[in-house]
Amino acid sequence: MQIIKGNLDEENLCELIDREFTRYAGKYDIRVDYNDFCFVAKENDALMGILVGHSYYKEVHVTDLIVMEEYRGKGVGTALIRRVEQEFEGQGYENINLTTYAFQAPEFYEKMGFEVEYVRKSADEKLTKYFLIKHFK
Repeated sequence: MQIIKGNLDEENLCELIDREFTRYAGKYDIRVDYNDFCFVAKENDALMGILVGHSYYKEVHVTDLIVMEEYRGKGVGTALIRRVEQEFEGQGYENINLTTYAFQAPEFYEKMGFEVEYVRKSADEKLTKYFLIKHFK
């Protein structure tokens, strides 16, 4: 056996992964329904922030939320999270989940109604990782 570093885009490995996850989940009568999403906050032509993630199984996962420094503290992050909630609420999903580090924004997400599920401590406190969840009603 040989282990090499691959390139997901060039080798169509993402398609293979999607196909195999779907096939395997189907054996257990589970629908994967994996979908990427992206929401962008703009003012005129200025990019204020971006939120990306994916939905699959019964959950919505936020992978990245970036608010440009000059727009922080002005409700951009809140508006982006609210947009995700609006998009997926009532669509059969159970929760929105995400991770963040101590130096980033755990308090912000808690103010948005997320609950801390788990904290993975790091020797460098700034890199302590928070796993958060917000259940749909």
